[in-house]
Amino acid sequence: MEGDEIIQISPDQARNLFLKKQLLINPELPEGKAGALKAIENLGYVQIDTINVIERSHHIVFFTRCPDYNQKYLHELQAKDKKIFEYWAHAASLISIKDYRFYISTMEKEPKKDSWLDKWIKEHRSLIRKVRARVIKHGPLAASDFQDVKHRKRGPWWDWKPAKMALEALFWQGDLMIKERRNFQRVYDITERVLPKNVDITKPDVEQEKKFFIKRALNAMGIATIQDINKYIGISGRLNKWVDQMLKSGQILELTIKDLNKSYYILTKDLEEIRKSKTGISPRVRFLSPFDNSIILRDRTSALFNFDYSLESYIPKTKRKYGYFCLPILWQNQLIGRIDPKADRKNKILIINNLHLDDKKINYNKFMPALSRALNEFACFHKCEKIELSKNIPTNIRRKITI
Repeated sequence: MEGDEIIQISPDQARNLFLKKQLLINPELPEGKAGALKAIENLGYVQIDTINVIERSHHIVFFTRCPDYNQKYLHELQAKDKKIFEYWAHAASLISIKDYRFYISTMEKEPKKDSWLDKWIKEHRSLIRKVRARVIKHGPLAASDFQDVKHRKRGPWWDWKPAKMALEALFWQGDLMIKERRNFQRVYDITERVLPKNVDITKPDVEQEKKFFIKRALNAMGIATIQDINKYIGISGRLNKWVDQMLKSGQILELTIKDLNKSYYILTKDLEEIRKSKTGISPRVRFLSPFDNSIILRDRTSALFNFDYSLESYIPKTKRKYGYFCLPILWQNQLIGRIDPKADRKNKILIINNLHLDDKKINYNKFMPALSRALNEFACFHKCEKIELSKNIPTNIRRKITI
């Protein structure tokens, strides 16, 4: 609060609060799909991604927090229970249906004037109307239900065919929703037919909306810089003005982390969590998806964990240092290495192409049994009956892994 001395906490306290908020330390989640739903509500969103060298990112995010997680839960929550919906948060994401009204203003926004999207929509209004009319009459429909245009000139947005682009434009504008996914393909329907009747669609004013996104970010991160708050849910926009308001009103507090030359913010109600946090309280090893909420803000990851991470899927093989789809390894309250797995689904083998560990952060007598357990659980989740360790992994490490 204004005039008060700024609180300073230790890096361990900051990490522990953050990991608890991210449900990576002693998550108190119900069993079954209720646990998956609660995870989305607590995290604010879960990013969807297409890469499937192992299970897709969103499934790994849930498995990391919900040991009994089953991939069918998301389909049931979206298509049957209508407890979650898809929209743009940090990126294409799964979001609690309770939050729907806070995304309405984004749906109503016009594309930036003279942007390629603005021009595309203006040039294809007739197509957009026809696609919408067809969904109204025959929906729900997928992009594969529409024919492509022969000999068309290729353009941006992953070379989507015009009908797919029209479906996406209608989706961004809130006219269509994703009813479900079939073999990971989006199935669109008119919003009125997808949105549950009991959902609050009262549009918040600007202040309510902005403060909602600040609380969403801080509830999920515990402590965060203004840059973290602005980026956690990217569609929220710049929130600096409303952070200042909440600081002055005492809803949030400013603090610092020892040895980090930055200002951080915390919800006032969460200050007690700092005092209760302990170091090293989680014996489990967890493999984090590259798109996991806990590491998606790379600068934050570097600052809090002294761990520089980037996804190497999009760079040439010859320039990769750690692997195509390497996952950071979380143990206790530290990121201690990277693992590069691949699921051979046909032969039911989980292949570990590489394993990089930071010796300075590891007590191997405690870590190796936890790593072995995590590998076996990860293989089981991928329905793999065998684990194959690459010769790239140092012999002294391979010998200590029990599989």
